[in-house]
Amino acid sequence: MNEQHHFRLPRRQMLKALSSGFGYLAFSSIAAAAAKDRDDSKSINPLAPKNPHFKARAKRVIFLCMRGGPSHLDTFDYKPELIKNHGKTGAFRGSLMKSPWEFRQRGESGLWISDLLPEIGSVADELCLLRGMNTDLPVHPRAITQMHTGNAQFVRPSLGAWTLYGLGTENESMPGFVSVSQPSGASQDIGTAFLPAIYGGTKLGGSGGRSARFRKSPSGTSVADIKNPNLSDQQQRTQLDFIQRLNEEKLRRDKEQPGVEGMIESYELAFRMQSAMPGLMDITDEDQATLDLYGINDNATSSFGRQCLMARRLSESGVRFVEINHTGWDTHFSMNTRFPQQCEQIDKPIAGLLKDLRQRGLLDDTLVVWAGEFGRTPYGQNGNGRDHNNKGYTTWMAGGGVKGGFSHGATDENGHEAVEGKCHIHDWHATILHLLGLDHTQLTYRYAGRDFRLTDVHGNVVKEILS
Repeated sequence: MNEQHHFRLPRRQMLKALSSGFGYLAFSSIAAAAAKDRDDSKSINPLAPKNPHFKARAKRVIFLCMRGGPSHLDTFDYKPELIKNHGKTGAFRGSLMKSPWEFRQRGESGLWISDLLPEIGSVADELCLLRGMNTDLPVHPRAITQMHTGNAQFVRPSLGAWTLYGLGTENESMPGFVSVSQPSGASQDIGTAFLPAIYGGTKLGGSGGRSARFRKSPSGTSVADIKNPNLSDQQQRTQLDFIQRLNEEKLRRDKEQPGVEGMIESYELAFRMQSAMPGLMDITDEDQATLDLYGINDNATSSFGRQCLMARRLSESGVRFVEINHTGWDTHFSMNTRFPQQCEQIDKPIAGLLKDLRQRGLLDDTLVVWAGEFGRTPYGQNGNGRDHNNKGYTTWMAGGGVKGGFSHGATDENGHEAVEGKCHIHDWHATILHLLGLDHTQLTYRYAGRDFRLTDVHGNVVKEILS
């Protein structure tokens, strides 16, 4: 805020003016002064692009969040010994259960991938599998929170917020961090905690990847209330300048008000988004081949396909961090019917996203991450399901400076616990930030008398996967 352009109007005088015939004049005067501040201000935009700590391999992230804990044993972690041990009991709470589905080697790299994911298998040479993943807790809420914020117990800034705080964004008319189909009640996953509010995620679409707006609308979806039906753009600008002037006066009096600062910045961004967002959300300009690539005209894949296409469009426009969500992976029972349905919904859209990014020249500097909060057990549950397993599971990355067609780490012979190339969630976070050119030990924020970071006092970059 530019200190030399403060406009002062006592609250009592302001209210009196607004209640009198001179209300509009007072409103316009305050708005004009606010507009002058806005035009003359030399303050730095907190979302402006920032230099990384070192040369980055990736400029942006697309996070494919699989909520519920998808089974690694039925997707990306082939276990021949589990097939041999099927039905045996031991140090488990039930009998070992082999995968009901076949695995085969895919691409020139020969990565083992389940027959449930043939389309993703067709881009196996783009994938970098992390098969030694582990996290602290096998409980959904805590594990999901730790996957997003690095901490299962306390409210902390999310991975997307840290990314935006560290790098800024490349499009001043769009939010730098967008979450597509964010489930209700999951605001902490895209929150900022003690970071300035401007770094938080913007929700787009409905809940969990099954939004009717994504499934039915020919133009995709948009942010709620993106247009004001009652005021023109100029009238909104005048109104906003008036409100901003009041916010800035409060900020001047209180000296430090992070909430007010975030509100001022958010209002300005929201105003600019009114022009930029609708066109970006409208996918009717995409050709038929692209729609088919994402499976948008197929009932099973249409919803998630639209999300993946939206992720590409957002990333291409300069959005720094895009998360898209798919729910329903908590398969404790009826796995033989539910799990194939889940895989079908994501298979073609994800493969289409990777192919589309590659052909547009975006994959090399876009880091695509696929992960759930944990994996599943090698023993059966309820006759046809698997329980939670945080000791060993698989995530993968593609593009953005990782080795393609590569597998790092391993679980034991039955797929229960990571035994080689262990990658804790703190290591996972450190590696993602490293690929973005950020040193996780240096990306800190001073709060309550100490420097906080995403990885707390932990985390090692998994250098073996870097290209």
